[in-house]
Amino acid sequence: MTGTLINVAAIIVGSLIGLLAGNRIPEKTRQTLISALGLFTLAYGIFIFGQTQNLLIPLFSLVLGTIFGELLKIEEGLNSLGENIQKKLASWKPNLTGESQRFVTGFVSASLLFVIGPMAILGSIQDGISGDFQMLAIKSLLDGIASIAFASTLGVGVVFSAFIVLVYQGAISLLAGWIGQGFGEAVIAEMTATGGIILVGIAISNLLQIKKIRTGSFLPALFLAVVFVLILNALGITY
Repeated sequence: MTGTLINVAAIIVGSLIGLLAGNRIPEKTRQTLISALGLFTLAYGIFIFGQTQNLLIPLFSLVLGTIFGELLKIEEGLNSLGENIQKKLASWKPNLTGESQRFVTGFVSASLLFVIGPMAILGSIQDGISGDFQMLAIKSLLDGIASIAFASTLGVGVVFSAFIVLVYQGAISLLAGWIGQGFGEAVIAEMTATGGIILVGIAISNLLQIKKIRTGSFLPALFLAVVFVLILNALGITY
């Protein structure tokens, strides 16, 4: 859970900066920082893809995983979850005072931004299974920058969104660690390599905004990579 704790700390620190001095940071500077992190994320995704020992495993995992993801409409599910929470928030607003509305809006909006998306899931799984929190460290920097902007406009509610991140990502990491206790190095390597491809997609789509990619549909590929390695091991096939 190290990555999640770093993420929580980054959100809290970023929110406090936003509350105290967020309006002094130009929007152009924030966007340039996000672009820089996007380039780094792209390079990091390519780097961890290099851990694969068999290119066919990430390839077939990604192809079949994307098919499953599209059939299950994972991308739509992630988006609709956020939309439904926002609609529920809108129905509560008439019953709240002005300051309470601002607090709830900041809390919910920031929470959705920080937890709805493949990077939160992917990074938490990697942290739980292998203890590698580098992906969540990258996410922490992104969330820290975003929390500065959110807190400067939506107030102290953004600070409390860190609690949602702690519960959500922490639960995923703990579950992944429990399930992955028996995984060998080969399983972790191929799962990490497959995650690297997904991370490249996130960088291109969400951070650099070069092309919109439905990266949520790629998530089943992580689990298929595990399945393929276990099948090959059971058949006694080395690679």
